[in-house]
Amino acid sequence: MIRSRIIGCGAYLPSNIVTNDDLAKKMDTSDEWIRERTGIRQRHIALASEKTSDLALGAARAALIDAGIDAGELDMIIMATTTPDESFPATATIVQSRLGMAHGAAFDLQAVCSGFIYGLAVADSMIRTGAARTILLIGAETMSRLLDWSDRTTCVLFGDGAGAVVLQAHEGVGDNSDQGVLNSCLFSDGRLHDMLYTDGGVSSTQDAGKLRMQGKEVFKHAVTNIAAAISACVEAARIPMSAVDWFVPHQANQRILDGTARKLGIDPAKVISTVALHGNTSAASVPLALVAAVRDGRIRRGDLVLLEAMGGGFTWGASLLRW
Repeated sequence: MIRSRIIGCGAYLPSNIVTNDDLAKKMDTSDEWIRERTGIRQRHIALASEKTSDLALGAARAALIDAGIDAGELDMIIMATTTPDESFPATATIVQSRLGMAHGAAFDLQAVCSGFIYGLAVADSMIRTGAARTILLIGAETMSRLLDWSDRTTCVLFGDGAGAVVLQAHEGVGDNSDQGVLNSCLFSDGRLHDMLYTDGGVSSTQDAGKLRMQGKEVFKHAVTNIAAAISACVEAARIPMSAVDWFVPHQANQRILDGTARKLGIDPAKVISTVALHGNTSAASVPLALVAAVRDGRIRRGDLVLLEAMGGGFTWGASLLRW
């Protein structure tokens, strides 16, 4: 069986760090208020001169170096983002050009915070069917461009950043001992649109709009839906939850991470959390957390790792892989 194995990963964060105390100087909030409700202490915010493609390029280059390959060996670039540089063309093609890659294919994928999980499922399918052998998958966002900075219930939650992985075809035996992506489970429910969305768009208001969210409702659905996606993945693999070495969740809110772990009886020590340092970086949050855990030595070759996320739409999903 052909498996999609991650052979390299990389991350990029803007140098501009905004702490809770920095926000408290500009709006009616405090470090204590934010930390108690979200677990966030700081976030990285792109400078006016930085675009999503700049962040994506930094993560892409780091992932290629880690994989030990150059852009000429890629067959495809898939970029998960809800904050593209332009309405068109795809930001992935901008990254493709800046990497010096003049072959293959590049396209964007939009599933908001679930984008990286959706992208991983698409990349895995491409590799399994032989449509591509080596794929660069990027999650990159400048969520700060969508925020209403007068709304303290939303603007304190988000940050900017990018993470990337290089996936390559690898021959496995077809069971759970294989390295690579074992399965992915994707879901959506468009009826829940009004709980998390932007109030603008090209065909409606001709501008990007601002992010709007019903926080309590999002929290309730997040814990329920994420837990269901995780359960679906382990059940499809026919393994017990306890067999998973590491859980790498979308970094939306520490309370969501804790609530999901409690609901499923997961040891909190197995849950990778970077939300305190990055905030919610949407499609970039899962790869950023993954890279952090790989770099500090927690995730090692052979470990069973479960990635999961939920975002506007609602979209949600999970992927199980052996590192």
